[in-house]
Amino acid sequence: MGTQMSLSFRYSSWDGSQGTESFDPDDLLSALGDDLLNFGDLQHALRNLMQRGVQTPQGDNLQGLRDMLQNLRQQRRDKLDQFDISSVVDELKEALEEVVQKEQEAVQESLDRTSAANADNSEPSDEIDPEEQERLNDLLESIAQKKQDFLDELPENQAGQIAALREYDFLSPEARERFEELLERLKEAMSSQMLDQLNESLKNMSPEDMERIKDMVRDLNDMMNDRMKGQDPNFDEFMDKHGDMFGENPPTSLDELMEQMQAQMSAMQSLMSSLPSDQQGQLQDMLNSSLGDPELQSELNELAENLSFLNPGNQGNQYPFRGSDNLTLEAATELMRQMNDMDSLEKSLERAQYRGEMDGVDLEKLREFLGDDAADEFEELQKLLDVLEEAGYIQSDGDEWRLTPRGTRMIGENALREIFRQLKLGTIGNHPVPENGRQGERLDESKPYEFGDPFHLDMKQTIMNALEREGRGSPVHLDPDDFEIYRSELQTTTATVLMVDLSWSMALRGSFIAAKKVALALQNLIKAQYPRDTFYVIGFNAYARELKPNELPFVSWDETVVGTNMHHALMLAEDILAKHTGSTKQILMVSDGEPTAHMENGRSRFSYPPSPVTIRETLKSVKRLTQKQVTINTFMLDRSHSLKEFVNQIAKLNGGRVFFSTPDQLGEYMLIDYVEHKTKQIGGRR
Repeated sequence: MGTQMSLSFRYSSWDGSQGTESFDPDDLLSALGDDLLNFGDLQHALRNLMQRGVQTPQGDNLQGLRDMLQNLRQQRRDKLDQFDISSVVDELKEALEEVVQKEQEAVQESLDRTSAANADNSEPSDEIDPEEQERLNDLLESIAQKKQDFLDELPENQAGQIAALREYDFLSPEARERFEELLERLKEAMSSQMLDQLNESLKNMSPEDMERIKDMVRDLNDMMNDRMKGQDPNFDEFMDKHGDMFGENPPTSLDELMEQMQAQMSAMQSLMSSLPSDQQGQLQDMLNSSLGDPELQSELNELAENLSFLNPGNQGNQYPFRGSDNLTLEAATELMRQMNDMDSLEKSLERAQYRGEMDGVDLEKLREFLGDDAADEFEELQKLLDVLEEAGYIQSDGDEWRLTPRGTRMIGENALREIFRQLKLGTIGNHPVPENGRQGERLDESKPYEFGDPFHLDMKQTIMNALEREGRGSPVHLDPDDFEIYRSELQTTTATVLMVDLSWSMALRGSFIAAKKVALALQNLIKAQYPRDTFYVIGFNAYARELKPNELPFVSWDETVVGTNMHHALMLAEDILAKHTGSTKQILMVSDGEPTAHMENGRSRFSYPPSPVTIRETLKSVKRLTQKQVTINTFMLDRSHSLKEFVNQIAKLNGGRVFFSTPDQLGEYMLIDYVEHKTKQIGGRR
């Protein structure tokens, strides 16, 4: 069975033609139907719809949240498989080694030149005083040798080398340029832990600039300390003093500033966490050495600790990179930002998928990682709820949606249409019986009038009969044999109780949805075609209870409740039908198992296998109903030997019939049975 839309996906480029205005709300509600009937939870059904997406009338598909999540996770896996995060520190080491090597080469060239010059001074020169030239050469050699000794005595660790080279007077212009570039890269990475706006401030800092930055960080730490003490920091005063350091779009509150800093710090923290343990300290030391100011570094360390304390849940993530592509420090920092943003987007998509929190998804991040089509499709998914609401099928109730009475009716109509679509043309109706109808609905076909028939004259056919008898001409003379009347149906007033098994086995075997659809379909059929009839639904597991029409879509099963208490259901049906006099009374029972519970002193008594007492008490109820001329037709969804034996006992006692059906045939069996035994068509001459 199933009216649920196809879940297979065929994607096409989003061109705007697949807008929500093209979606039929009836189709959308039908797509919700099976989930709603299975779980009895509209929120769950809506979430599932958003998860799987929907098919457009054009045959394309709006991808759902599940596919968006899969695509996002695949992107993250691709990045993890591509890059080698340890190459970041290796690249910095190589850059520093190149600086030292270039300088060493320059120093060695200087030493070689002075040695060559001293050798040339052995020849007397008229232009330069030999003694003066020798002293100059010795001086140059001494300087070069000191630089060589300095380079030879550089610390083994890179942070120490950077700190030492900051105070070193480079002999090689190229080495000096490369070292300054390296320092700027490290400073930029260091500043990225706070705010991008500080990058320019940290470049080419004068002593006055350094003092301003230290003063700003110190004041920022003071505000955070006030916050931790429960005091209210003066953010406006802080911005009046330091606002020019935060660019064109400065933060408007301390919380906003902290959020911005934490987001940026998180990327560097993720980088640190993802590095091998031995490289984490190396990189941090290199970053610290780039500033060249222990006091500023101390303030920045305090700032990081304060941010971690005030926002402990956002400390960056460790990523298991396993690729081979090398990364620069800049590329790694940007990659970590992307990875963190992917994590954030994944969480928001999960909240949308499982909690229905669609508004929490950042569309710009979605567009960045999954493309414009995905962002546009997400917006269209959000609008599907509007389509259903505008159609009057769902209604907002606070933070949740609820099904309206109109939506409930439409689900029943969808169930009815689904069942009838499965029937072969001509299955229902056209079942002549020899009884004449004295009342009932008029049919489109006619018959010659007989004494006692209701005089529903078919004027057209009556005149045609007279013309055939007399020939053409006027006036037309009518004879009693000319009268033709419309056939009519004999309508009986019927009170029906549908007993639906709500035990866990019904859901386990896939029968639960089918049973609920039949209940909804019968309810709508009777309301539309047989308004004089009455229809009731009883659900039963350990206990039985009457289900109101508006409850049907939301009835669910509970695996913790055991028992198939047909006895209680029959007792309740007996009480309901006792209210109806002069009507045909019937019970339609849908179940997939034997009775395993009965009522005793007002309580349900469970036993499996079924106890003799349960069987006896259930059959006693069948006998009482039979004496009250209530027909019991049983629709069984299992063919076990013991079950066949039990339902045959019911049929033998009651005279009703037994149908051994399957979930996909249940609706066909039950609706045909109801209609065939509801309407008796008039026979007679044509």
